[in-house]
Amino acid sequence: MKKAIIVFQKFPEAGKVKTRLAKSIGEEKAAKLYAFLLRHTHQQLKEMGASIFVFHQGPVVAHEYPEQGYFFFPQKGNDLGEKMALAFQKVFEMGFDQVLVIGTDCYELKSKHLHQAFSALGKNDVVLGPARDGGYYLLGMKKFRSHLFQGISWSTSTVLHATLKKAVDAGLSTSLLDTLNDVDRYEDLGELKDMLDQF
Repeated sequence: MKKAIIVFQKFPEAGKVKTRLAKSIGEEKAAKLYAFLLRHTHQQLKEMGASIFVFHQGPVVAHEYPEQGYFFFPQKGNDLGEKMALAFQKVFEMGFDQVLVIGTDCYELKSKHLHQAFSALGKNDVVLGPARDGGYYLLGMKKFRSHLFQGISWSTSTVLHATLKKAVDAGLSTSLLDTLNDVDRYEDLGELKDMLDQF
């Protein structure tokens, strides 16, 4: 079973990342928080037994990552849906059987959730990790399904529901992971609020 995890990430440049959060804590601190979330996310990927495909926006410092099992590609596509679809298509064409995509906004995401997602794909066509804002922090599948990315109003509270409906309407079996919190605004910070002074 060939497993892959796609990571969508940006270069942590002030003014270019966490822009909604920056309105509350400032651009520099928001960029440092994003860099922290990046490191946290990749920490969870260790020992996963999966190939890691980093689809990046802006430069990526490849030597900061393990040499084995990591692959880097610039993001392509006009909106998030097209970017994810192209990334999934590329990785499936490389012969992988189970593929997940995650972002780097979810401090609550742990390696156990990734293991649960791969396990769910043993019995289901699609697995989703619901985010509290109505989106999702993870999407996994074992065959490329382009229609799951079409006609979705990205960055809205309807993303998860619309994606689930598309999967169910197509007769696909689905599984949901725990609902977690994406960090987009000040009120999303949770326990990270206590760490802001470190950034």
